[in-house]
Amino acid sequence: MSNIKALNWRYATKKFDDSRILSEDKIEVLKQAFNLTATSYGLQPLKMLIISNKELQSELRNFSFGQEQINTASHVLVLCIENKVDEEFITNYFKRVKHVRETPEEILKPFHEFLINDFKTKEVEEIEAWAINQAYLALGTLLTVCAAEEIDACPMEGFEPEKYDEFLNLHDKNLRSVLVLPVGYRSQDDMFSKFKKVRRPLDEVIIEIDQ
Repeated sequence: MSNIKALNWRYATKKFDDSRILSEDKIEVLKQAFNLTATSYGLQPLKMLIISNKELQSELRNFSFGQEQINTASHVLVLCIENKVDEEFITNYFKRVKHVRETPEEILKPFHEFLINDFKTKEVEEIEAWAINQAYLALGTLLTVCAAEEIDACPMEGFEPEKYDEFLNLHDKNLRSVLVLPVGYRSQDDMFSKFKKVRRPLDEVIIEIDQ
């Protein structure tokens, strides 16, 4: 499928076929896509839970305003932000850069120090908002890759993060849930899959500047 055809095929799935399960290969693609998503400074202040236990999914539905996609999906992805992005977190990133790229310390040091000083000046709420923005970048990547792989998905903000965090013991993992993405295969009787996309005309949303 071409990229545009795949994006036209994609829709926010309202009803999954609970008899169909994503293969390990498909899940591996989603893991890699999440890890390769763009993030500000490359810091990746995110982690993703992959839930395939049907009993857990059924319980999570109680904290998702009763949305059936949670317990009928093949897997439920929970996108989380790190609760602490501090000097240690930033330093670990630069250690990875040095190890992977073999970049000399003298080249990394100025940017390393800049980021540490910059984050020290930010309020906790500002860092949290920044991290949440990175989760949305990851969501966009996942939705695009799902479309290309013909994996159905339904992005969700409609859930109770505090209850997810408590139920999944995310506080112990230094994490906070911000987005949920059930994935799997659409049910053949999901009428929404047949609806035409409703989008503004291109000339209303694109501005071309050639000088």
